[in-house]
Amino acid sequence: MATLAVTRRHDLTDGQWAALEPLLPRPGRSGRPPKWTRRQLIDGIRWRMRVGSPWRDVPAAYGPWQTVYGLFRRWQR
Repeated sequence: MATLAVTRRHDLTDGQWAALEPLLPRPGRSGRPPKWTRRQLIDGIRWRMRVGSPWRDVPAAYGPWQTVYGLFRRWQR
């Protein structure tokens, strides 16, 4: 997968993402390809945890707040 430029100063760097990506569960292969990268969604989760804002205030650069929140909830279980 192509690298994503760091858009904000607290987003994951390429080195951090390279270390984290192999630890994540593999996504399912069925269905439509994802519109948002896992890196964007994880950066969105990290942004929300760092700032402490409501989920609805997650910046659009990280994907729709519902998608970011959905990934967070799946990982909580």
